[in-house]
Amino acid sequence: RRRGRRATGAALPSMRAARLEAMHELAASTPDRVVKEDRTVPGPAGAPEVAVRVYRPHEVQSVLPGLLWIHGGGYVMGTIDLDDARIQEVVEQVGCVAVSVEYRLAPEFPFPSGLDDCYAALQWMVDNADELGLDRSRVAVGGASAGGGLAAAVALVARDRGEIDLAFQLLIYPMLDDRQVVRAATRTTDAPVWRCEDNRNGWRAYLGCEPGAVDVSPYAAPARATDLTGLPPTYVTVGELDLFLEENIDYAQRLLGAGVSTELHVIPGAFHGFDALVPDSAVAALLAAERVRVLTRAFQGAHTPLRPA
Repeated sequence: RRRGRRATGAALPSMRAARLEAMHELAASTPDRVVKEDRTVPGPAGAPEVAVRVYRPHEVQSVLPGLLWIHGGGYVMGTIDLDDARIQEVVEQVGCVAVSVEYRLAPEFPFPSGLDDCYAALQWMVDNADELGLDRSRVAVGGASAGGGLAAAVALVARDRGEIDLAFQLLIYPMLDDRQVVRAATRTTDAPVWRCEDNRNGWRAYLGCEPGAVDVSPYAAPARATDLTGLPPTYVTVGELDLFLEENIDYAQRLLGAGVSTELHVIPGAFHGFDALVPDSAVAALLAAERVRVLTRAFQGAHTPLRPA
């Protein structure tokens, strides 16, 4: 089997350690706004249990919609602490239950390990909806960067297995297409923050082979899916300076062409991960408001097409 263990090089352990330290410091300085519970849930067949963090609003009496959230990190980094503050904000303002999943990372665990973990967490959510106070008909999946790619892949798996009917997918500058590595090699400029070489290393680690190979599964790189019909209503956002701009626009256009209700938002002047790196900026506030707006609409069923009387 073609493995990607050397893909990210000697820098990966230090990158992970620095990211983890920063996230722990941020989590320690962020007061909890909702009820949080760390749990382990059944993993994929033959695999370890999956760690998740469950978020609930305070003093809720009714059954709530649910969001499975998947953190980013190029498939090789990140933890559930990465988006802790953001998920608390969503849960508080939207009024939903959220489950954030600690999936296995590449290159130690290449595809499909991370995807299998995320789908197992989604299955646990639905199977335990009564305990969690969830409305099974209003479950969404979302994520940022590699988490957005995994969210799109989870939606494809859910559609194809016919086990779970998702209400929505929230894709924040998602990492969808390994072939972008090949296309980006012809550029004379490079995107800030997540650069071409970072992208190549991330995909190589996750796929266990060189990105751009002919036999990459669409469950690994959702942009490779040839049939996008039957997917849930979708929101895609990406920054104008993001390396993923073209692949995100193309995916949104193809969703629309497949009859999927889709909203695409390109944010001028924004780079990859802008909301995490400059959280006090106007564009970060814009994205925070967008997350709340689109999830609220989705959970209210506002994506049902309007028809003339």
